[in-house]
Amino acid sequence: MKIVTWNVNSVRARLPRLTPWLEDVRPDVVCLQETKVVDELFPREPFEELGYNLVISGQKSYNGVAILSREPIENPVYGFPDDDEDAQKRVIGGVVGDVVFLNLYVPNGSTVGSDKYEFKLDWLERLHRFLSDEYDIGEKIVVTGDFNITFDDRDVHDPERWHEKILCSTLEREALGKVMDLGFIDALRKHHEEPGIYTWWDLRGGSFWKDHGLRIDHFLMSPAALEACSSVTVDRDQRKGKGPSDHAPVVAVLD
Repeated sequence: MKIVTWNVNSVRARLPRLTPWLEDVRPDVVCLQETKVVDELFPREPFEELGYNLVISGQKSYNGVAILSREPIENPVYGFPDDDEDAQKRVIGGVVGDVVFLNLYVPNGSTVGSDKYEFKLDWLERLHRFLSDEYDIGEKIVVTGDFNITFDDRDVHDPERWHEKILCSTLEREALGKVMDLGFIDALRKHHEEPGIYTWWDLRGGSFWKDHGLRIDHFLMSPAALEACSSVTVDRDQRKGKGPSDHAPVVAVLD
């Protein structure tokens, strides 16, 4: 099973890149974030023509998540159980075969100490409760998406510059660590211990060509899923060329 996570930064804007890439790579499950479109306007047809089933949860101009799968998606999950009607669309899940998926677009947090930062920390606490209450770590579980958090300084091109800045602050990393303490493992580090693997580069200032990046898009796997995971790679080529997202897709393979 080939699995992709990709913050596309507008699914409609990225269609000219996304659909040819799907035809070429042929992933089995695709988790998209920041789709930025209400469900009624989501471009379902191009994906359905490629053989994908869809579950989507979107809103106008901001946020939005979707899962595409060649096999049926069972038991779809939309948001946290305690979400109100106006909750941001950041969580979607489902079961494909024997694998339980949860696709997340974690809040950015803006700046350390801001109201949005506090919202992010609270959101991560809600995520911890949700996973603890609703998921069995003994199953094959893949929690993936744009986490907007680096695990450690190996994920940061310039740790000194980013020290205690948003995406790299201690409280964010501790909140993510609490989620990991439920039994999840950072799947990429099963295969790559070296620093300098990034998934996001600012669209400004030539950051990609300078390789001034961060690794903030992750696969968190339960032990059973990790045991089956034979590779995790970043497709940097999709950050090149005309009209890219600021994120590259990350591809995991479960044998």
